[in-house]
Amino acid sequence: MISTTPVVVTDGIANPAPLGLCAFGLTTVLLNIHNAGFIEMNTMILAMGIFYGGLAQVIAGVIEAKKNNTFGLTAFTSYGFFWLSLVGLIVMPKLGWGTKPSEGAMCAYLGIWGVFTFCLFFGTLKLNRALQFVFASLTILFFLLVAGDATGSENVKHFAGYEGILCGASAIYTGIANVLNEVYGREVLPIGTVNK
Repeated sequence: MISTTPVVVTDGIANPAPLGLCAFGLTTVLLNIHNAGFIEMNTMILAMGIFYGGLAQVIAGVIEAKKNNTFGLTAFTSYGFFWLSLVGLIVMPKLGWGTKPSEGAMCAYLGIWGVFTFCLFFGTLKLNRALQFVFASLTILFFLLVAGDATGSENVKHFAGYEGILCGASAIYTGIANVLNEVYGREVLPIGTVNK
């Protein structure tokens, strides 16, 4: 007798989104604790930028490519290399590999990342509310950082730090929600699923 029960074939690859979101979120929170004025820029932040915010997100992006997820590939790989390039901007001048970027150069750097993030935000409109918040708050963060560099205002930079902590925390929440919802097979932490 031939079975008429459909067979579900999975790709056998775990969901890399929680790794990418947590890597982004934890690193963003730590950098913005500095931006808010609580701690100095130090090797802890730089190491997180290289190894977790940077490399872990690139790995998550590569796995998203294997899962045929163009949005995940583009977002995680791009922000992974953002973190690596940001560390490079901080460390390379100290090693004598070029000059420290001017405030104007940093405005251009952060501004183009803000535009890129705003464009990706439109992709989240088909995903879920939690990701919409992450990308909306990240867009705002980039433009607050531009304003801080453009004006030289410590108050604007500190405000950006607080907003960045919120942005990073929202990414951590979204990553952990993905993990727990998958582990428990039900919605433990809501992410605001969008009707497609």
